[in-house]
Amino acid sequence: MGTLYVVGTPIGNLEDITLRAARVLGEVSVVAAEDTRVTRRLLNHLGLRVGLVSCNAHNWAGRVSELLQTLETGDAALVTDAGMPTVSDPGSGIVNAAAEAGYRVEVIPGPSAVTTALAASGMSADAFLFVGFLPRRRRERQKRLEEISRIGNTLVFFEAPHRLRSSLDDMLGVLGDRHMAVCRELTKLHEEVRRGPITEMLEHFTSPRGEFVLVVAGAVAGNEQSESGQSEDAALQQLVQLRRSGARARDAVAEVVTGTGLSRKEVYRLWLESRDAES
Repeated sequence: MGTLYVVGTPIGNLEDITLRAARVLGEVSVVAAEDTRVTRRLLNHLGLRVGLVSCNAHNWAGRVSELLQTLETGDAALVTDAGMPTVSDPGSGIVNAAAEAGYRVEVIPGPSAVTTALAASGMSADAFLFVGFLPRRRRERQKRLEEISRIGNTLVFFEAPHRLRSSLDDMLGVLGDRHMAVCRELTKLHEEVRRGPITEMLEHFTSPRGEFVLVVAGAVAGNEQSESGQSEDAALQQLVQLRRSGARARDAVAEVVTGTGLSRKEVYRLWLESRDAES
């Protein structure tokens, strides 16, 4: 009986492949890849000629029987485009099917965008919550952020460039202006790591490009400001007027916080609501 190798691959720089991973990829009968074109580039870099089969989130169920048949007489490897299979990537179904069928499953550890970003952030990684990708829809995204808003551990997110600013907006509104690190294109030519408050990230990343990992500080007990002063209704009306006058979110929120005594978190939530109130 063969072995299914779950192989970690580079998240950007192809030189990050491990010696063991390179050896195993050259010895297996077939490599099940998320995108065969991406994996072919890696195999070509290593000078390997190995059979490839597509195995992604859409077709993995149909590949199970084929891979199990391969494991009857030889070994197979499971890879994703970058990093460790099954971590915000397809693969868990294949691993479960092979294990339940009695085949040996062996993990070849490799690079991970999660741990790489944590190391670059400068924040504590003694305990952290990996959230993965936030929901696409705004209300669902805000609900998820509310669910984790009181967690004291460091938070780690993946995000696509076209949703980065929306996610940062909602993080500011729900979590407050926390310290964070935005890690872009890790290990690649245009790698960038910026550290600072969420408002600073919104000012910097005006036209996001590349792949992003966000590391956000956990909640600090007793750090919320007292919500006193002017009522929310009055604050909302003030924000609507500021929005109509063309004020930026950061300036409008700061002005209302100073004038009302409401917390930045609460005022930013009202700023988001002011879009609906204006229409």
